[in-house]
Amino acid sequence: MATRYAALLRGINVGGSRKVPMAELRTLLEGLGHDGVRTHLQSGQAVFASGHGDEESLAAELAAAVERHFGFAVDVIVRDHAYLKGIVEACPFPAAELEPKQLHVTYFSAPVTPERFTEVDRAAYLPEDFRLGDRALYLYAPDGLGRSKLAEHLSKPRVNKGVVATSRNWNTVRKLAELTEG
Repeated sequence: MATRYAALLRGINVGGSRKVPMAELRTLLEGLGHDGVRTHLQSGQAVFASGHGDEESLAAELAAAVERHFGFAVDVIVRDHAYLKGIVEACPFPAAELEPKQLHVTYFSAPVTPERFTEVDRAAYLPEDFRLGDRALYLYAPDGLGRSKLAEHLSKPRVNKGVVATSRNWNTVRKLAELTEG
């Protein structure tokens, strides 16, 4: 039986570089033997069904295919529907009371511990705040991600050392859980 997944491609179609047309991404995923392929927006999300592999092997397979086809490396995180649904359900912030631009999830390629973030002076960034989840970080940024000093700090290489991290706004987080539903 096939499992439904979302693939999150990091840093594509931003600022005119690393262009990955969504039609070509869909064709690429279909060529890898996946079914029900759909893309969401232009910023690097695709959903598909697969009866083989696991999240890590599917991510590695897609990353290799993207590099072969487009000529540049792209970090890819793949997560199944159960995980994506769990991320929505476990949100520690009152998502229903917030504008979607105020809430973001950073997905990590591996588990992260609170110790990774001990040097963050959380009080200095208030009212912005973050909470850790399962291979994810929830970020509350009342003025949006583009103006968030906390998001800027959390995206620094020394904070994310050793893991791939890619962020999505709350609308996209919810949509990916919906699109991967059977």
